Order: sequence, then C-alpha cells, then structure tokens
Amino acid sequence: MRQRKKSNSDMTQQDQHQNGHLSKFRQLFDPEASWDKDQLGDVLHWMRQLMALVCGLIWGAIPLVGGVWFMLFLALSTGIIYSYYALVLKVDEEEFGGHGALLQEGLFASMTLFLLFWTLVYSLVHF
Repeated sequence: MRQRKKSNSDMTQQDQHQNGHLSKFRQLFDPEASWDKDQLGDVLHWMRQLMALVCGLIWGAIPLVGGVWFMLFLALSTGIIYSYYALVLKVDEEEFGGHGALLQEGLFASMTLFLLFWTLVYSLVHF
C-alpha cells in the first residue's frame, strides 16, 4: 500500500491540536487563567480521584490498617485540593460557592475509590 504524504494543512491541524492540549495543561498551573465553575469542579474532582487511587494502592501495599489512616487520607486530600485552588490557581473561592463547595468536589467518590483500592490491594497482597 502506498502511504500518502501529509500536506501542510494536515501538519498545521496536528500542531494546533497538540498545542491545544498543551495550553489546557498549562492552564492547570496558570494563576491568570479564567475558570468557570464546571471546569474547576471537574479538575478538582479528577485530582481527588487520582489521589484516592494512588493512596489506596500505597496504603494497601503497605499493610496499613485502622481509621487513623483513613483520616490521614482525608486530611491529605483536602489539604492538597485547598493548596491547589488557593495557592496555585489563586481563585476567588466566593465566585465558586465558597470553600465548602470547592473542598466537597469529588470528596465522596474519592473516599469510595480510596477504600475500594485500599481493601482490594490489601486483600490481594497480604492474604
């Protein structure tokens, strides 16, 4: 089969597509970026889910048991989320419903994911 050569317009579209992804990634750490409520909520939600996954894997691989470790996860997760939106992004939390709304974003789903992975990995590795 013959491969067709990429035209300049194809390469330009591909470059624009890659730059679009890079600009979205740069926005995650840009305090000057503008955020709407849904976008910021989605970012905080998925950050919390990623933390839950990582912490659940670590807590399960190291045989940690007890409520203290669960409370540590909650404190760590909440602290990182607060630091991200208050110190890195420097958003005005009142525009997004206050601290309570931002800190609650994705909290219950991340607790479930954390407990699931913690229990699953602990059971598979240590039994």
